[in-house]
Amino acid sequence: MVQLTAPALTAVSLFSGAGGMDVGVEASGFQVLLANDLDPDACATYRANHGAHIVEGTIRDILPLAGHLAAIDLVFGGPPCQGFSVAGKMDPDDPRSQLMMSFFDVVDRVAPKAFICENVKAFAELAKWEDLRRRVIGRAEKNHLVVMVVLTASDFGVPQNRERMFLIGIDRARFPGGQEDFEELVERTLARSKAKPCTLGEIVRKLGRAGSPENDRTCSAKITHASNPIMRRSPYAGMLFNGAGRPLSANGVASTLPASMGGNKTPIVDEEEIFEGKASYVEAYHRKLTAGQPARSGDAPSRLRRLTVDECLAIQTFPDDYVLMGSKSAMYRQIGNAVPCLLAEAVAGVAAEAIGCIESAETGEFGATALMAAE
Repeated sequence: MVQLTAPALTAVSLFSGAGGMDVGVEASGFQVLLANDLDPDACATYRANHGAHIVEGTIRDILPLAGHLAAIDLVFGGPPCQGFSVAGKMDPDDPRSQLMMSFFDVVDRVAPKAFICENVKAFAELAKWEDLRRRVIGRAEKNHLVVMVVLTASDFGVPQNRERMFLIGIDRARFPGGQEDFEELVERTLARSKAKPCTLGEIVRKLGRAGSPENDRTCSAKITHASNPIMRRSPYAGMLFNGAGRPLSANGVASTLPASMGGNKTPIVDEEEIFEGKASYVEAYHRKLTAGQPARSGDAPSRLRRLTVDECLAIQTFPDDYVLMGSKSAMYRQIGNAVPCLLAEAVAGVAAEAIGCIESAETGEFGATALMAAE
């Protein structure tokens, strides 16, 4: 078979989904030559925005293809996290929990300069996953220096308090430095990418009211008062309304957008607060409940409604013209499964920086101070 040679800064995308992580990786200077996902709707979305280089199927289906790509710089992706997520069953025997190892099957086959493996915070921190975490890191360290970081998306310009784990690796035989040098490079490069996010209210006002031409992919799930509210100190925690979709503050950022959106798990916003400057209904209702007044029954006022598809896209920092394929529920699922684009760009910037150090060393341009390059 003819080998596919590629220009500099090339990448292979695994568990690509709708391509959110690819947006960030491409913004950091990489060209994705091969991508893969099992979801037909996500693959259709990927093709509409990135091209026809995505293979629909299991990760096993692309192993032969990946083996014929030459001189790949980066392998990246986020194996499905349902096996690790605190929102799921957290089952070590869930087949999806083993896909972390499948990710490194491709890394071993491709032998890239760098890799980025993304997953939920729980994988990095919970004792339940210590054995698998040790095995994954041991596998990753076979040929690469490895750093594990847990990042909050809102620190990188994403209007969402989404926390994710990233394993970042660089070819240990070619990187002109040791583990501490790589750790310092990761820290320094991520620090340069930090940015303040806009507020949820700013996002919604830019798109317009739900149902308007630029914001017409709405969620029709009803919002009803909980008969037995679960109270917390914050009006935006607990459960004041039925369903798992919690209200969001117009003056803050969103909580993690789940893949289960599209129904009553879709977060809630207050249109009159956002567009008319009225006092928050959620905060006022919370104060009354805290003061001992009885819970209301029936439907919430119409000023409260669910996030739209386009608002969710914006919260995940997808480009304004990003195309989604499939049913509306499939669109919500694809958005919730995605890595926020700006967060992906920040992490991909680390890989690009580290690869730059390798290339400088191999061309003889790497000086003693290269690892401490000016910020």
